[in-house]
Amino acid sequence: MSLLARSLSHTRLLAFLGAGTALISPAHATQDAAETPDDATMLEAGSAAGTTRNTYTPEDFARFAPRSALDMARQVPGFSIRSGGGARGLGQADTNVIVNGRRISGKSNGPVEALQRIPVEDVVRLELVDGASLDIGGLSGQVLNVVTLSSGRIAGQFRLAPQFRSKGTPGQFLDGSVAFAGGGTKTDWTLALENDSNRRGDQGIERVFDGTGALIDIRNEKANFNSDRIGLSGSFTRIADNANVLNLTGQVQGLIFRETELSRQAGPGFAVDRQRTFRNAEDEFNFEVGADYQFAVGPGQLKLIGYHGYEDSPFVSRVLTEFADGSAPQGSVFTRDADEGETILRSEYNVAAAGGNLVAALEGVRNFLDITSALEVRDADGVLRPAVLPGASARVDEDRADAGLTYSRALAPALQLQLSAGGEYSRLSQSGPLGQTRSFWRPKGFVALDWKASPALNLAGRVERVVGQLNFFDFIASVDLNQERTDVTNADLVPPQSWNYEIEASLRLGALGNVNLRGFYEDITDIVDQIPITGGGQAPGNLPAAQRFGITGDVTLLSDPIGWRGTRIDFSFGLRDSDVTDPLLGTSRRLSGTDIIDLRANLRHDFPGTVWAMGGNADWEDNSPSVRLDEISLNTQTFGFASVFVENKDVAGMTMRASAGNLLDRRNQFERTLFTDRKAGQVAFLEQRSRDFGMIFTLEVEGSF
Repeated sequence: MSLLARSLSHTRLLAFLGAGTALISPAHATQDAAETPDDATMLEAGSAAGTTRNTYTPEDFARFAPRSALDMARQVPGFSIRSGGGARGLGQADTNVIVNGRRISGKSNGPVEALQRIPVEDVVRLELVDGASLDIGGLSGQVLNVVTLSSGRIAGQFRLAPQFRSKGTPGQFLDGSVAFAGGGTKTDWTLALENDSNRRGDQGIERVFDGTGALIDIRNEKANFNSDRIGLSGSFTRIADNANVLNLTGQVQGLIFRETELSRQAGPGFAVDRQRTFRNAEDEFNFEVGADYQFAVGPGQLKLIGYHGYEDSPFVSRVLTEFADGSAPQGSVFTRDADEGETILRSEYNVAAAGGNLVAALEGVRNFLDITSALEVRDADGVLRPAVLPGASARVDEDRADAGLTYSRALAPALQLQLSAGGEYSRLSQSGPLGQTRSFWRPKGFVALDWKASPALNLAGRVERVVGQLNFFDFIASVDLNQERTDVTNADLVPPQSWNYEIEASLRLGALGNVNLRGFYEDITDIVDQIPITGGGQAPGNLPAAQRFGITGDVTLLSDPIGWRGTRIDFSFGLRDSDVTDPLLGTSRRLSGTDIIDLRANLRHDFPGTVWAMGGNADWEDNSPSVRLDEISLNTQTFGFASVFVENKDVAGMTMRASAGNLLDRRNQFERTLFTDRKAGQVAFLEQRSRDFGMIFTLEVEGSF
């Protein structure tokens, strides 16, 4: 299907899916905070001290047999966890989950990891609160506060999820985790060991056509992607007798990644049959540690925060083409060793002022990326020889200082305001003959309002000036051997900036469910996309302006109020679009490789009075083409992924779930057009690939001890 035809079909499909959506939520969830908590409840540990929309207790999720706080958070109606981790420094919260009224410190060690370590026995309640009513900069709209209280004993939980595929992929036997938690009246601690294991692969035919549309090559291909990310993470919290609070978090991980693609090639455009083998390997080590300490100073509270993260990721990529007639092989080897780190020191002073609350913050950050790379290319005799790749070995450093004031107050009993103003100074430098040093001053801030329009409807609006985060790898020259792409170095990159506008509506439907909708618009300057580089070549660089906009939603409905017990349906969607001027053609197009459509539906039925449940899920997503100066490519899938499951919630005290996925036989698809001159529309060749990955069978076992 052509890109134009695919785009035109989206509108008709969305109209069809929208007409059939059903929604649900837990039946026993308490309603507005004004209707539920008494004085004793409000004094429990972990109150967010904000305006509460809904409160849920562990009993509301009992039929899902949760083992952790994460299991419960994922069942909160009309709510999806934003994992975050991509924020610039620690200045603004970029997730929508807090624990005991406090932000989760850490970056890669974020809300999913933190909640997964908390056993269900330690969860007191889950609160949906108005973000703008909290004394935490960056939060607006609905935020989930997980209130915990240590049970006083060591509790543990485990998960194991072996998986098998019906085609061409080895079994996945070691995906799982084990977690412990304990503490007392003043302390809480968690510790978890996890292996995020993946065994993926696909196989199929790729066809290559020349610029006239004539078939020139047929490639029978098979690929495997195997990874194990093994990590140990934990947290420690202590509340002293004088109410001072200490939080410690940490994580250490190792990643073993192997990719292999075997391509047997034969076609009328080539005289000799060939076999091409591509391999990628990465052995990564990373860790992060974070600490914060909050204590009284004068009329307010001072919080001191420290964070350090480090990653070492040696990587090697090899491609080798061998010929049936014994000719000298062709190919290349690209090696890279990247060391990167981030160190943050931050202070926040929180004090009551002007009828509300004021937070003054100072932050200092040091980031670096140090890369050593080498490229070898086989000569006419098939011998590897060093090749010159200017700018592939370099170091990028950033030193940044950030200051800001955030003010929060209630303008009326049903209206919350949060204002923030500040700025940052940054110094960027890149080593080597192509490097340079530059300094920037960037203002930023926001205004956010949360309005309880009615007992069932909350509206939240936000306008923000944002300074984006740069990917330091974009500065340094690199090679993609599999796709035969080269990016030169670009030391002129600057952080993108944007005006972001968003509005969120949360509608509670009583026992029937919840609906949450969010619309957004981003007006961006200095957006990063692929651009021509002075002196030749191309690389990620800044374009003057771009726009991103769309709507996302989460809806949930439970069947109990209509007389059918035990069924729940969740539907989430994201419809996004964008606009940027192509730097080569001067015409309008979407931003390269961004999400356009993301649709997900989940159905679950718990059989009343039994330990059995069953259900399924379906999703479909689509994205815009990736655009380079000399090519346009689209990496996507055929329509729809669907799976079914059956679950028993008490097998010797454990929960066991068996699932079968890819019932619609989704296939991975890739289409790429390479141009001799894209501006003139002169095509060199066209690749079209379709690969099958078969059925997926998973057995999940979860338990507590």
